[in-house]
Amino acid sequence: MITLSLIGIGTGNPEHLTLQAIRALNAADLVLIPRKGESKADLAELRRAICAEIITNPATRMVEFDLPMRDPATPDYRRRVDDWHDAIAEAWRAAIAEGLPGDDGRVALLVWGDPSLYDSTLRIAARLGLPTEVIPGITSIQALAAAHAIPLNEIGAPFTVTTGRRLREGGWPEGVDTILVMLDGDCAFQGLAPEGLSIWWGAYVGMAEEITEAGPLAEAGARILARRAEARARHGWIMDIYLIRRAEA
Repeated sequence: MITLSLIGIGTGNPEHLTLQAIRALNAADLVLIPRKGESKADLAELRRAICAEIITNPATRMVEFDLPMRDPATPDYRRRVDDWHDAIAEAWRAAIAEGLPGDDGRVALLVWGDPSLYDSTLRIAARLGLPTEVIPGITSIQALAAAHAIPLNEIGAPFTVTTGRRLREGGWPEGVDTILVMLDGDCAFQGLAPEGLSIWWGAYVGMAEEITEAGPLAEAGARILARRAEARARHGWIMDIYLIRRAEA
């Protein structure tokens, strides 16, 4: 029987891997390495580097495959995502067939952060119908808090984790004074009235390329926009996250 291990790898720093993740990688017969095009070649290279440093089992094989792109012509967002996930699942199926010619073996896929948080790997894996185990990893939320040495919540207070799209379309969530924003390609904080807000931002958190900014949103916002644009132009991609808190919290 073919089994699938989804292994959270944190932000790409090999030191973020747990002992459980290291054991799972070394137990794998096949590791899948997705490629996202030339502009994001660093992401595949980071996965290769992690495997080279962590895997000591000479029998473990690696298969690389090109990750399908979302079709921007599909107007319905949910349909666009579902079609994309279907295509990715088929790419996985083909890569597994290439790496495991038989019908037995352990397949591993390295997942940025943790597979449980704003990641679709589990939904894609369900399309294959394979027995699946999840190895948790350090999230970008944890790495951001560590980079700034801040707690995520005020005493006894809740916080909301949301996306840039939801913040842009729905505004500040009700009932909370602290929000964590992920998957924000357009810097949705620009649509907030900055008075009384402070921001803690980080890109490539936990990696050698890590950059951070913090301060009142009215002052730090412009610095974040400039540093973000420069970093994206230099690397060809960016992963960033930020926490915003109301001063009265």
